[in-house]
Amino acid sequence: MAIKTLQDLLSEGVEGRGVLVRSDLNVPLDKSGAITDPGRIIASAPTIKALAAAGAKVIVTAHLGRPKGEPDPALSLAPVAARLEQELGRNVQLAGDVVGQDALARSEGLTDGDVLLLENIRFDPRETSKDDAQRAKLANALVELVGDDGAFVSDGFGVVHRKQASVYDVAKVLPHYAGTLVAAETEVLKKLTEDTARPYAVVLGGSKVSDKLAVIEALAPKVDTLVIGGGMCFTFLAAQGLPVGGSLLQEEMIDTCKKLLDKYADVIHLPRDIVVADKFAADAESKVVDANEIPDGWMGLDIGPESTDRFAALLTEAETVFWNGPMGVFEFEKFAAGTRGVAEAIAVATGKGAFTVVGGGDSAAAVRALGLPDDGFSHISTGGGASLEYLEGKELPGLAVLDDSASDDSASEGS
Repeated sequence: MAIKTLQDLLSEGVEGRGVLVRSDLNVPLDKSGAITDPGRIIASAPTIKALAAAGAKVIVTAHLGRPKGEPDPALSLAPVAARLEQELGRNVQLAGDVVGQDALARSEGLTDGDVLLLENIRFDPRETSKDDAQRAKLANALVELVGDDGAFVSDGFGVVHRKQASVYDVAKVLPHYAGTLVAAETEVLKKLTEDTARPYAVVLGGSKVSDKLAVIEALAPKVDTLVIGGGMCFTFLAAQGLPVGGSLLQEEMIDTCKKLLDKYADVIHLPRDIVVADKFAADAESKVVDANEIPDGWMGLDIGPESTDRFAALLTEAETVFWNGPMGVFEFEKFAAGTRGVAEAIAVATGKGAFTVVGGGDSAAAVRALGLPDDGFSHISTGGGASLEYLEGKELPGLAVLDDSASDDSASEGS
């Protein structure tokens, strides 16, 4: 791929130029609207800071949550702007709209080194429209904010698998570059797919087998160990004919899991014991049972201690580890031990020289919620879905459109 980077843009010169940056600032909020994990803001700051320091007029666009194509005060980027301001050490203006009168007025008033954050891009229904013409109209309005000599920096790795106006269509209009974060994420994922050091272990958790099926099929032939935990493990246990009580179960996926278990019996590792609860709650009654003895009316909410130890033994000996998805309901302390044990084992592997990647999403949130240090891992991704689609071998529209060696029409629709 022939993709220009932020360094290329800085070398060309940005002083006095408008630069549109697509960041991924989609951080989790609590019920009061406070940010609970600022990881994506912290990861996005270096690109914005470098452009502002070089004298660019920086206009940042990002989304938060899933508004239904209209303004939603609960999903305003106001708390994000305040935290981004802390990270940058400079003032961050927040436009009151996406590409409306306030955004236009503020963009016209920018001076060299200023930073303007547009309001939640998904407040505009054209951002996620399947209609190419509608997305193009929004893209052109964004381009108008940075001017004729503007540039576009794609730095939101968590959205590069989306064919959306601020990710894909603006890159077809403006000179385009990969930001620091997108370039780093891409290099990390290349290391997981090309000439990977072995033993290679992958840990998958989360709720649904269907969400991870494609990555299981893509990676199972390439890895030495595939550990499966979280809610998705119960469909695999059911495929072995075991009772799963009231645990999360995708009955329509049982036959698929049987085939995977038959084909990759020497690679797939399932829990042998489970922490079960009488209800889904932090104060639920809990006990540890063998994986083949989950009682009726009880649900599995974590892998058990024997399984945690067994998985840890596999992971600490690996030379490459990719982890995506918690082992249990880590948000409840009583059901966090499995996720903590796996994370700590991966950190041990890191300390022994292994290349370890936390695949974004809930896994990254778990690392921080459990108080584990970021430097216990080689890389913590900001893009859960994008990371998985890359590893599945899919073409990501937001990356493909940056590739000047490919035709503009080569990018797929994404998801």
